[in-house]
This record gives sequence, C-alpha cells and structure tokens, in this order.
Amino acid sequence: MGPSVQVDEQGQVSLAWMEEDKDVRSVLYARSTAPGGPMGSPVRVNRPEDVPYWRQEAPALVVYGDEVFVTWGLTHPKSTPEQPLATELRLSRSTDGGRTFQPSVLVNDDPAVIQHTFDALHRDSDGRLHLSWIDKREGKKEHGTYAARSLDRGQTVTKNIQVDEGTCVCCRTAVTSGPDGMVYVAWRKVFEGNIRETVVACSIDHGDTFEAPVIVGHDQWVFPACPHRPASMGVDREGRLYVVWYTEGTDETPAVYIASSDDRGRTFSEKRKLNVAKNTFPDHPQIAVDPEGRIVVVWEEQAPVKRDVVMSLSTDRGETFTAPQKVNEKKSQAPVVAVNSQGLFALAWMEHGMPSHKLVVQTLQVPSVKATVEPAR
Repeated sequence: MGPSVQVDEQGQVSLAWMEEDKDVRSVLYARSTAPGGPMGSPVRVNRPEDVPYWRQEAPALVVYGDEVFVTWGLTHPKSTPEQPLATELRLSRSTDGGRTFQPSVLVNDDPAVIQHTFDALHRDSDGRLHLSWIDKREGKKEHGTYAARSLDRGQTVTKNIQVDEGTCVCCRTAVTSGPDGMVYVAWRKVFEGNIRETVVACSIDHGDTFEAPVIVGHDQWVFPACPHRPASMGVDREGRLYVVWYTEGTDETPAVYIASSDDRGRTFSEKRKLNVAKNTFPDHPQIAVDPEGRIVVVWEEQAPVKRDVVMSLSTDRGETFTAPQKVNEKKSQAPVVAVNSQGLFALAWMEHGMPSHKLVVQTLQVPSVKATVEPAR
C-alpha cells in the first residue's frame, strides 16, 4: 500500500499512509520541513482506540494552508464474523498544519454494518470538501457510488446522495472540480454482460445533485470480477477535464489510456494509449493537472524481474506526451502524483526493500512551454 500525496503553494509536500506495527494500525500524516523535502516526523491521525481498516488503498488527503483533511476507514464497531470487513468512513481534520488532528467525524449517514470505502476527497475553489466512495446500503444487491460534502471545513458532513448504482466493488472512486464550479466523480461501472467501463458523472450545482454517468473510453472490457484499478482525473483553468484509466479492452491487452472533455464531461475525446513498453504490465495510473494544463501521468510497469514507476508529461494541454520515463531506482509500486498552481509536481511511491519498505518522494518543476524537464529534490 502506497501513500497519498499533496503539494501546497509554498512547495511543501504532504503524505498520508497507513502502517501496522506489532498489530497496531495507524493512519499517519507527514509534511516536508522545507519546499520539496525532507519529510517531517509522522503524526498519527486516528485516536489510539480507533482501529483503522487495513486495506489496499491509502487514506485520501487534501491540504490547504494549515488545514489538513484525511478520510480513512474505521473497522465498524458492530462488525461480526459474518461481516468482518465492515467499515465506517471517517473524516479527520487538522487546523495547525498537521501537528495535531481533531476527533474524526462520520461520513456515511446509514447504520448498515457494511463496507464504506474506496473513497476520494477534494477541495473546490470555494472551500467545499467533496467526498465520494462505494457502499452497498439498504440491503441492495448492487454496490453504489455515493457522495457527500462538508460545507464547514470538515466539521460536519452533509446528507449522503447516491450518484449511481451498479458500481464495480473495489475500483476506487475519484472526485475533482473545475474553475466553473462543476464537480466530477469517476468510477468503474458494471454493465450487462460484465462489461466494465470507466464513467464520469458531473454536477452543475456544486455537488448537490449529479447527472447520469457518461462512459469515457467505450472499452467494452468484459471481466467477471473487480480489477481493483481506479481512474484518476484533473481539470485545467479552461475547464478541460482529463481522465486516465486502465483497461484491457476487447483484445484483453493491458493498457493505460487518457481522454479529455471540453463540454463538462458530457462527451469525451478519442482515447490515447500512453504506455509503449513491450512485455510489461502497465498498472494503476494517476494524473495531476495544473491550471495551465501541464500534465503528469504516473503508473507502474511490471515485468517478471522488475516493477518500475514511470511518468509521461504534457505541456500543451494533452496534445502531446513525452515518452514514458522511469523515475524509481529500486523495485517500487503504488505511484501517486499531485501539483500546485505553479506547476510543481510531487510524485510519491512505495519502494520495496529489506528489512522494510519505505516511501519515496520526488518533486518535478514542469516549465510553461515545451522544454527539457529537470527533476528537483
């Protein structure tokens, strides 16, 4: 399990992740002590008596000034042997730059002893917090995609709304917003015949309601299980929405694709394949987009004897992308990426080693025009 990453306007990098030490599970947060690093000491987000749900996704993270917000799964206090994976979705808040965290608040407003998980978190330009996740409440046969907001800087959460049903059970949701106030939620939807498509639903009323989902890539991928590979989104200042995702399509070839929308997610461009390496397995793509439309996409590339983190970038709003470039040194996985408004990107991933794994952070300043990109540490 890797981290979540954010980078603020001063260039300070923040990470959120989970650890287990001698059967003690913790949600942890750390912030760099200077722009670009090094990272400061970890701070525990959850209270000692809270038992986080150990899962394959990092806690979701948003940082704005001295405010830090983290969503994470709490093992449900009423979980049973019949429902051992039941969770509550919690939202934690810090107002002192992550030095301390207040008691978490409950996100899901239903009492069902089920999983509420695979969550995403986003702050829009007006300060609203948007949350999305997956659960199967009210005894329904199918899982659904749900959303809620916090309108008071994380102190309370609004009534939950169902965005859609028929959701792939463990492909994490994604949520973002545009400069015009549009809110977007992405997830993998299951259609008849076990066809699994990445879809996006938009909200024109700041997340109060959502329109019907729109298929992004029309992959027609038939898969009789959950692939556990989420989509990722970003929006530039012109309102162009970018989506990256994994699919195997009709020919069962693993691939990473990107597509964009200039009409608020109602239609999408033709998809473009980003991975080019032969005899590798591309996986878990993530995207970050700054206001100018500078884009960095990261993903894993696996082979029998290696697991690399690669990136591809665009400085022209997705018209062209560089050839994928390896950024890790040792066997790594679970890359993530974030950006601030000045085009400073922060990449993070989990590096495997003995006797323990470690988190790696790298910053990257992307120029405003096409030019050589020089990594900064």
